[in-house]
Amino acid sequence: MDRLLQVKSAFKPAAESDEKPSVVPSVSSAKATDRSLAHSVLWNASSDWGSQILTWLAFLVVMRLLTPEDFGVAALGVILMPYLGQITGFGIPRAVVAIRELTGDQLAQLTTVNVMLGALCFLFGLLMAKPFATFFRIPALAPVLIVTCSGLMLGAISGVPTAVLAKEMRFRFLSVLGAATAVIAAAATLLMAFLGFGYWALLLGNMAGALVRTAVILGVNGRRLAWPRFAMIREPLKFGWHISVSMLALNSYQRLDNFVAGRMLGQAALGLYGNAWELANVPIEKVTSLVTTVIPSYLSAVQDQPAEVRRYLRGLTEMIALATFPATVGLGLVAHELVPVVFGEQWNGMIGTLEVLSYYAAFRSIVALLPKVLTAVGKVRYVMWNDLAAAVILPVAFYVGSARGITGIAWGWVVAYPFVVLPLYHKTFRTIGMKIGEYIRALRPALDGTMAMALCVELVKHTLAPSLPLVVRLTLEIMTGIAVYAGTLWVLHRERVQVLVQAARSSVFGSSPVAQPS
Repeated sequence: MDRLLQVKSAFKPAAESDEKPSVVPSVSSAKATDRSLAHSVLWNASSDWGSQILTWLAFLVVMRLLTPEDFGVAALGVILMPYLGQITGFGIPRAVVAIRELTGDQLAQLTTVNVMLGALCFLFGLLMAKPFATFFRIPALAPVLIVTCSGLMLGAISGVPTAVLAKEMRFRFLSVLGAATAVIAAAATLLMAFLGFGYWALLLGNMAGALVRTAVILGVNGRRLAWPRFAMIREPLKFGWHISVSMLALNSYQRLDNFVAGRMLGQAALGLYGNAWELANVPIEKVTSLVTTVIPSYLSAVQDQPAEVRRYLRGLTEMIALATFPATVGLGLVAHELVPVVFGEQWNGMIGTLEVLSYYAAFRSIVALLPKVLTAVGKVRYVMWNDLAAAVILPVAFYVGSARGITGIAWGWVVAYPFVVLPLYHKTFRTIGMKIGEYIRALRPALDGTMAMALCVELVKHTLAPSLPLVVRLTLEIMTGIAVYAGTLWVLHRERVQVLVQAARSSVFGSSPVAQPS
């Protein structure tokens, strides 16, 4: 969540520029590309997971200090931000990464477009604040929405500078900065929760981290402004338009479940559903996002080489599945014990929802790569139409499911999502020439291990005495899941796992490419 910040050196006076085009660094071979990608993911993982220990400890304390109603107000307060943020960005940062050559003048003009759109969206947020609060029958939402909308200008002035850093593959810097600001946000949230700020702690804590991040980005790579000459920036704007529409549709169907929960079931139900969603998607955010954050820059570098694109999709899908399948499915398996032990009995109402969303999240984790691939090879228009179709199909499922409470809304994802994803798979495989069999082979190790794990954990759950303390049951179930998953991989896929481990080591320390499924 971005916030307004005045930085003296953010904008230089606009003038004709003779800057060299900003281009992706040349990559001499697949081995060099793989090594660079591995380093980028490693930095992402190290910084993100390192900071996550502190942020999650803070979050657990905050959950005990605040109420589901506080989380519900905070969730409603930011529900418009994905839409307004996409309009502000207009897909321009993604276009900067994907389009190989853009001059300094073009970047300055694109930054100006972002700033102008940010100002318009902020004014729109001000006008919508009171009607929005009236619609949800929560008067406190009006000032909350005004404060959150003030961050749109930060996103506007930092979008292009951040995209240029990503395009130059400066992921080490971006990763360290992201970790530092996450810790700052968590510390500020915790402090304000202790001081009794209620839902404001969640909003203002994130603001603190966003302020610091934007200040640093602008200090390192501040961009000047130049008046837009649309003949010069037509190509990135057209690309950005498709991206922006796609992301607006994506944010619609990913947020409308919260909208339906809040409108149909109330503030407390929204707090329960929102936290179940966040918990179920932690493995995706902490594993898949490590790859999807950096992969567009690398796919752009090989966009005209279908064999290389297929190799990346196979290898990365396999690695993501190995990490996320056991984590997401495992979370659903132990939800009955995990929620009361870790979060407290006041959150027991989200157990059924957490179970359903955890199983859905396993599938979602590997789908996240498909739009990145299609966008990199120039099929961004198809991604846009697919997301628009999803924005029609999924909200209907959420509304129908709401008749059965927040768990029914979660089932809306499970029932309707395949209608969205299957066309995406068909288009991706057809475009890059991938066969279904080679994709399934890449998933086999994770599928086999996860199915064995689920069977054994369920057996343990039904074997243990009901009188055992919940914390003991939870510990035994987790230990069983880890042991069975690791054992299954070792027995059935030992050679494949060894190849993957060696490939990962070589990519970081040597020069071997991303491993391919056998």
